[in-house]
Amino acid sequence: MLSCSSGSSILNGFFSKAVFIKPNYNYNYNKLCIIIRSSMNMNSHAFAGNPIKSRTPKPCEPVSPQSALKTLRTLLSTNSQIISDDDFFKILPFRKGKPLTGSTTIGLKWHLGWLSLSDCKSYLEKSQVVLTDDSLVYLGCQNEDGVDFVYWGIDVSDASGLVSQLGAIQFCFVELRTLMVATDWSDSKAMSQLAIAGHGRALVEWHNTARFCGYCGSKTVPIEAGRRKQCSNDSCNKRIYPRVDPVVIMLVIDKENDRALLGRQSRFVPRMWSCLAGFIEPGESLEEAVRRETWEETGIEVGDVVYHSSQPWPGFYPSLSLSLSLSLSLFLLIQLFIYLHIYTVHVPK
Repeated sequence: MLSCSSGSSILNGFFSKAVFIKPNYNYNYNKLCIIIRSSMNMNSHAFAGNPIKSRTPKPCEPVSPQSALKTLRTLLSTNSQIISDDDFFKILPFRKGKPLTGSTTIGLKWHLGWLSLSDCKSYLEKSQVVLTDDSLVYLGCQNEDGVDFVYWGIDVSDASGLVSQLGAIQFCFVELRTLMVATDWSDSKAMSQLAIAGHGRALVEWHNTARFCGYCGSKTVPIEAGRRKQCSNDSCNKRIYPRVDPVVIMLVIDKENDRALLGRQSRFVPRMWSCLAGFIEPGESLEEAVRRETWEETGIEVGDVVYHSSQPWPGFYPSLSLSLSLSLSLFLLIQLFIYLHIYTVHVPK
């Protein structure tokens, strides 16, 4: 979510200058409201523009989830060394939601730590973990220089010895938020890497939380190369899809005075501020959610609501996610501009 330090800029000058007013401590959210002068600068959205998810292959294509899963099962079932099609499978390990990454001195500041199928199997075996097709999640496919590649994600949190093994080849697991901050937002290649990591994290974490059927309580099993799950109870047999929870994030603008409203939580680091945001409740429109959240968090009434854009947002808040739903894995940020309905803001002393 957007945040800034007072008197400084974010996202290449999203906000130019901060002007403070007295805080209102009457709200449980414990936010300090400020009014800032704004100058807009549109940029690419983090976690959007995933290049390996741009299209869904037809089932007959070798890179489709169905065909790739069949090939994967064949390779894993053989006792011989994996060589055929191995180089066309790229696997991205995740540990406690952190993708495997490496640093480089050329071009990108960081890159994703893709492993071949044989390397991934070898590393896991050294940690006494057996690689199965159910442990892999299909992320997508892409043609690179005339060669089709299939990309997979895998959760390796249970492989205790993997950190030291991969560290020996200059790889490590890094928080997704850290990668977001380290990424050059003007570099489309770097942003696409971030989008892949975000998509992979969302699916892997969803698999970790959606382990049981919400209808009958039975265990779920992955299907369609990990893109779906299904109840193992034959009398239920419900299909479960990755859950997306819509969230509105809004910039409240005072057009007459060229000002915008930000908030602050007590857990924020010093000089950090944020746009207002909140979950959309059942039976609520985007506009209604924006007005309700703004009023609940600041006590300010707003008028017109203007849609700006949307972006995927991998779940960064496990404690919040668990309190809302055990299957929460991905937020859909719906970004809007809203305009003050009351231009004179009275803050209680």
